[in-house]
Amino acid sequence: MNKIIISFIVSLLAVNLSFGQKKEIEYIESPWLLSLAIKAEILTYYNVRYTRAYYNIEYPMGDVPENIGCCTDVIIRAYRLMDIDLQQLVHEDMKANFDKYPKIWGLTKTDTNIDHRRVPNLMTFFERNGNWRPITNNPKDYKPGDIVCWNLGSDKHIGIVSNKKSKENPQRYMIIHNIGDGQVFEDCLFNWKIIGHYTFIRK
Repeated sequence: MNKIIISFIVSLLAVNLSFGQKKEIEYIESPWLLSLAIKAEILTYYNVRYTRAYYNIEYPMGDVPENIGCCTDVIIRAYRLMDIDLQQLVHEDMKANFDKYPKIWGLTKTDTNIDHRRVPNLMTFFERNGNWRPITNNPKDYKPGDIVCWNLGSDKHIGIVSNKKSKENPQRYMIIHNIGDGQVFEDCLFNWKIIGHYTFIRK
């Protein structure tokens, strides 16, 4: 095979397989992501009081008490139902690439109790290790199992796209999130400015 062609193929593979690079892919219907969205519904069955308080938790597979939580805990718990521990994955990536993560909180080292429970850190992790999806005003671009982040003005928020569509707006899926009223379904995809849209599969 021509050396130029071989070189091109190698370069193409390097781009596609690079770890820690922001990349957009064409959406492909994924049974895995659909399963993630379906399992995330389980979280809405629990009565959870909203709090972002700092807790000392175990590592790995640590969690705050099941009757409390915030928006990031929805994502963490949904992935735990798929046997994926974002606490460990975020910690390992953050420890190896600390300079790539936000320094909003004045941290000088990782903290397994809280790092994965902060929206900017999850956004950085998904940008580095997941697949970046386009941010649009088209509800058809947001599929079950997608992760969406919003700017609330003074804060950031995160939720997961469910597999249930809104009765009032049947063209779009509802979001499973916790913005203060517990882990709930809500038709709120376009309620705030979207600043992040990702898929993340780790088998």
